[in-house]
Amino acid sequence: MCDISTPSHLLIREDFVLTSAHCLKNAYPLMLLFGAHDFKKSCQNIQVSQCHRHPLHENITQISYDILLLKLKTTARLTEYVTVIGLPKEDEHIPASPKCSVAGWGKTISNNKQGSGVLMEVAVTLEDNSECKSVWQKYFDKKQMMCTRTTGGKAFCQGDSGGPLICNNKAQGIVAFNYPERCDDSQYPHVYMKIPFFMPWIKEVLHGYGANMSLNKQE
Repeated sequence: MCDISTPSHLLIREDFVLTSAHCLKNAYPLMLLFGAHDFKKSCQNIQVSQCHRHPLHENITQISYDILLLKLKTTARLTEYVTVIGLPKEDEHIPASPKCSVAGWGKTISNNKQGSGVLMEVAVTLEDNSECKSVWQKYFDKKQMMCTRTTGGKAFCQGDSGGPLICNNKAQGIVAFNYPERCDDSQYPHVYMKIPFFMPWIKEVLHGYGANMSLNKQE
């Protein structure tokens, strides 16, 4: 079992979830919520049976290889609000100016003590890797990371880690990090793990559990 500090995650197969490795805390039983657009309303609660952190991610303070797969004890029941998200191809190139958005239950204002009780979503714009590198320098690895620029003071914040960056209906990134305590600072691009880079590892882990349920991989 494992303990995770954020409700944000991606259902990539009926029995597998993708999220951030730095959210993994302790070895306690973990329940994940599915179909919860509002924490006060009913949703599916499913226990996690196995945690698979990327083998090159050694501790929760490490920025690189910040990705985690969670095996569900029982399969999620697919509904209008619970769907398997499409994944990209390995090293897939994202077309110019795609329509992207990020969602989560994190803080809506940097100095808030608590996150949102309702799932929030905001449109974001992809930033060029060279700009991300110039700002984040040694912390940004363009092979495994990508970034967006906040517009109008809207962006992801603390508590959104592990959530999806969706571009053209496919999950292209996983929320990783931004400037601490200043989520809406437009000087600092917001960084995500680049899912196409990790597709070989994702497929390897899932293959170990059989192929009876396939990925919703969109071409």
